[in-house]
Amino acid sequence: MRRADPGGPPSADPGEPPGTVEPHELRDLDDVERAAAAVLPAGVWDFVAGGSGREHTLAANRAAFERVFVASRVLRDVSARDTATTLLGRPVRMPVAVAPVAYQRLVHPEGESASARAARAAGVPFTVGTLSSVPVEEVTAAGGTVWFQLYWLRERGRTLDLARRAEDAGCHALMLTVDVPWMGRRLRDARNRFTLPGRVRAAHLHGGATSAAHLPSADGSAVAAHTAEAFSPAVTWSCVEELRAATGLPLILKGLLAPEDAVRAARLGVDAVVVSNHGGRQLDGALPGIDALPAVAEAVDGACEVLVDGGVRGGTDVLKALALGANGVLVGRPPVWGLAAAGEAGARRVLDLLAEEFGDALGLAGCADVADARRLRTLRAPAVSGAGRPHS
Repeated sequence: MRRADPGGPPSADPGEPPGTVEPHELRDLDDVERAAAAVLPAGVWDFVAGGSGREHTLAANRAAFERVFVASRVLRDVSARDTATTLLGRPVRMPVAVAPVAYQRLVHPEGESASARAARAAGVPFTVGTLSSVPVEEVTAAGGTVWFQLYWLRERGRTLDLARRAEDAGCHALMLTVDVPWMGRRLRDARNRFTLPGRVRAAHLHGGATSAAHLPSADGSAVAAHTAEAFSPAVTWSCVEELRAATGLPLILKGLLAPEDAVRAARLGVDAVVVSNHGGRQLDGALPGIDALPAVAEAVDGACEVLVDGGVRGGTDVLKALALGANGVLVGRPPVWGLAAAGEAGARRVLDLLAEEFGDALGLAGCADVADARRLRTLRAPAVSGAGRPHS
């Protein structure tokens, strides 16, 4: 599936924007994935698509969704369906937000700016990350609802400075990622000796084009070396309390799987949690988010909103997440695949496909709106040994 480079190590520079695919030709997110794989250099594809360790959790995320089945309702008037709802008190056209994905200029020169415009056009929030390759001010200039994702940095003051910068730039929420004391062992990047090209940098961190992410690393992955320098392995609940006290923006914690952690977050005034194993990129063997979701949703019992990510590949997955207790989902890799395949139009196509498929799934499940979907019953089929292995 991955495009092979003709000799030499995998490149980290896609060159000119591909633009080789007509967005209307992409019929589902599998099509988008294949289109991105066909145009991206092998090293960049592995950086975006890969997971940690032997990638068991990466595979399990998708397999877990495929094990969930919905008990559709019938004899209901579904001639008019409403996919709209609210997330963190703001209206959205569907219960979806775009997750933070680092260094999007790796796949397209406009990077996060193009992705944010696509999200604005689709009527869903876009999350710009600490490791964005475009400054937050340029992302918020696109308009729409923008959330800012924070990592807790070794320089505590810089973390709080970034939070203030995001607030000043017009972001509507802060999302603290809490499952990355350091980067998981992403073996594809290590084997590729992956480094960032000089034109791609972490726009919110020091170092520019001469950071550790741009220099060969003895351990293989320059990006992992850079994050080890920058991220604090001592992020604790006291950091959450400090951030909660420092901002009036809605606060999201991303990377929780245990119900007791979600309950504690809600008690500290967190507005939403994201049930997540970081897309299979941190602990290999972590529980899939969709499997952890019901217990988390039951435990918080409405005290904060509950989102889920990891393996969302279609509108039916959004329906399943709602039925299992989520307020919405985050989608990460697919918009980046769309950006790689066809630029801003490709990222927008991904979100349009999700909206179309979700509306279709609502009606076929006998639901007129999001509230109906959250009342559906589900059944989880047993796992099949060896199923759901990751593909590349």
